[in-house]
Amino acid sequence: MTTPTHLAAQLAVNVLDAHSLLAAFGVLGVGVVMFAETGLLIGFFLPGDTLLFTAGLLCTGSSDQSLHLSLGPLLVSAAVGALAGAQVGYLLGRKAGGALLARSRSKRLQEGAQRAEELLERYGHAKAVVLARFVPVVRTVLNPMAGALGVPVRTFTVWQVAGGLVWSLGLTLGGYALGSSIPNVDRYLLPLVALIVVLSLIPLLAEVLRARRATRTQEER
Repeated sequence: MTTPTHLAAQLAVNVLDAHSLLAAFGVLGVGVVMFAETGLLIGFFLPGDTLLFTAGLLCTGSSDQSLHLSLGPLLVSAAVGALAGAQVGYLLGRKAGGALLARSRSKRLQEGAQRAEELLERYGHAKAVVLARFVPVVRTVLNPMAGALGVPVRTFTVWQVAGGLVWSLGLTLGGYALGSSIPNVDRYLLPLVALIVVLSLIPLLAEVLRARRATRTQEER
């Protein structure tokens, strides 16, 4: 039975803080956040990267002893939420077109939509769908954009599953591995979170540099 104190703690959760979300909702909350961030435009502000990494860290028992998660259920919840969310986002975009984005007044969301469209045009459907997983906001809007722009269902599904598994399981297991090897790693959580955000942008930056080099080579010819 839910006590008034526990209920109050859930209602007071900070949705921008990974530890707060995990303390309130546990493993189930990870799946819900993954679904919302990758499938619903209103979830663009949620801390997907840091939530996955922190959740993996809390599976080791080497950090906050009052909060411990089970790795197996966590991996399942993260993967199912990420994959189901992306597919739902795609289907919503295919059905509603650009109407959902057009109604939004969020500047950050509009900028993310522009970057998502650029990714699809520059790198092709498969590579863009995978790369978008590692870029905050873009991973939220690319899925409905892919549906609205007519990306084939089979192509989108295959590559969103591949990218979704690498992203969700990779970050979770990364947090688990680090927490297992470094005692009291939670003391360095904030710097580690910042590092994860930077690392998540590396695939996109690598593709941008590769595209620029290819353009320069063609111009020199």
